[in-house]
Amino acid sequence: MKIADLGDIKLHYRVDGDPEGAPVVFANSLGTDLRLWDQVIDLLPKQGLRYIRYDKRGHGLSECTPAPYAMGTLVRDVERLMDHLDLRDVIFVGLSIGGMIAQGLAAKRLDLVRAMVLSNTGAKIATREMWAERIAGVEAGGIEALADSVMQRWFSDTFRKTDGFHAWRNMLVRQPAEGYIGCSHAISGTDFMTPTSGLRLPTLGIAGSEDGSTPPDLVRETVDLIPGSQFHLIRGAGHLPCVEKPEEYARVLLEFIEAQAH
Repeated sequence: MKIADLGDIKLHYRVDGDPEGAPVVFANSLGTDLRLWDQVIDLLPKQGLRYIRYDKRGHGLSECTPAPYAMGTLVRDVERLMDHLDLRDVIFVGLSIGGMIAQGLAAKRLDLVRAMVLSNTGAKIATREMWAERIAGVEAGGIEALADSVMQRWFSDTFRKTDGFHAWRNMLVRQPAEGYIGCSHAISGTDFMTPTSGLRLPTLGIAGSEDGSTPPDLVRETVDLIPGSQFHLIRGAGHLPCVEKPEEYARVLLEFIEAQAH
């Protein structure tokens, strides 16, 4: 296990693949840790590409600081992690809040990002009122109080009948409530419509047809802000298609990476 001491925060990260390969950075969703990408990375080439994953503030094995968090803080965390690891010219893959972090990082430090994948995300996700209700629910009853409704948005009916489903529910409820609340505040306060519309870099949008958190139309609307962007719909998957359909996810991701001559 690797820990980057960035001064005010210690972040857990992991590096797989070719140590000398071109870098691909992954940022995961609210309520998950870097294991979100296990199945996809297992299917990607072991030579030529280096895969860097990390647990964002308040999640996984990274430090959990007091809520609330600003989106700018989460962007700065990964910016400093990339500087710490001397990463430049990366392909950045972000899912849900990870996709918002990707947009914020590209707008702030385009020297760090060669291309990005915006998976199951939006320039703006839901409303302040919805996030206020969710935060209040976690403050009152912990993440467990929301877990079943979150699982319905995350996964298709078919996947919720599998044994593997229970591991993802456990991952959600075992995240620190303070970290979940902190990142919920960050999403609530973010609207990247204007900065994202000013971006000019290769972009792929990935959506799941059964996604109850960031429906396909939201993902398409977001990537359409960026001229020349691409969009791929994974049918039969919910908010985490890298879990439900890892083979298709890995294939589409690799095609995009190779198209960038990365």
